[in-house]
Amino acid sequence: MSKVLMKGNEALAEAAIKAGCRHYFGYPITPQTEVAAYMAKRMPKIGGVFLQAESEIAAINMVYGVASAGLRAMTSSSSPGISLKSEGLSYLAGADLPALVVNVQRGGPGLGGIQPSQSDYYQATRGAGHGDFHMIVLAPASVQEMADLTMKGFDLADKYRMTSMILADGTMGQMMEPVEIRESAPNQYDKSWAVTGTDMKRKHNIVNSLSLDPYELETFNFERYERYRKIEETETMAEEYLMDDAEICVAAFGIAARVAKNAIVEARRQGVKVGMVRPITLWPFPKAAMARAAGHCRAFLSVELNMGQMVDDIRLAIECSRPVALCNRAGGIIPSSEEVYKRIMEIAQNGGADK
Repeated sequence: MSKVLMKGNEALAEAAIKAGCRHYFGYPITPQTEVAAYMAKRMPKIGGVFLQAESEIAAINMVYGVASAGLRAMTSSSSPGISLKSEGLSYLAGADLPALVVNVQRGGPGLGGIQPSQSDYYQATRGAGHGDFHMIVLAPASVQEMADLTMKGFDLADKYRMTSMILADGTMGQMMEPVEIRESAPNQYDKSWAVTGTDMKRKHNIVNSLSLDPYELETFNFERYERYRKIEETETMAEEYLMDDAEICVAAFGIAARVAKNAIVEARRQGVKVGMVRPITLWPFPKAAMARAAGHCRAFLSVELNMGQMVDDIRLAIECSRPVALCNRAGGIIPSSEEVYKRIMEIAQNGGADK
């Protein structure tokens, strides 16, 4: 299949269709509205369902209903809209239902602005709702990854019966690049738990998140966290760039990683041994890759479009064995490669980084 020029939001939507998603429920909000617009155009032509819900709360509960039937469902929004979905995300987790949720982030808090941001990192990686649970969080850094990680997200959701989230900054949704959207393999995942009707041939399936017996609920939570442990062992993804001889490790995801690469190339030209670990899964966080980097790097630099939300995860991964500095912009501003380069050179010259 040849590549076509597409916006990130459109590539994500088409990839969802290729992955077998035939049920989309959403609500328009910048900068992800193209996802809903694309689904509104495509779904009726392929026998799918597009529904602009009356609210974000309604949309996530519609996803809950379709997921209960064992079908692939998706919703998308941007930062404040995801906050409105948070109760539904917890219900999905409590019922062990697979679904894909897309967050194309804008600046905040509150309504904030419509420019790109990465300020929902805490929200996504710390559960995004009440109770003990995680979502698989995937952070694309290109339009191609917007498509590929969407397909991956659906597969991981079905494999582990949990929610996957695409956490993209607004730039990833709006930028255009050549992309190849492959055909997806048939769904091979067991859905014997789904509410599909019994024809009086089997026991009724019940899908809910209510457990009035505390011992039963504790058992469910322990089982869920055993699943999470396996995901951390087998599904963590990261890109390592020029890390073999690096003495300084840059950590960045999404558009920040693309900016950081340019700065790393320039710093290398000046003789500074710097590389990058780019988390692709934000949860599970690539702790092993960061720990390997700490074995030969003397300092870390986190590049983010927020106030430094990933810094603590880096420190935890390396057990605070190296200083971790921050290069950041907020409010919808993307740090320039020159700003990142300047911060790298400061670390190189002062022998470390600010803790």
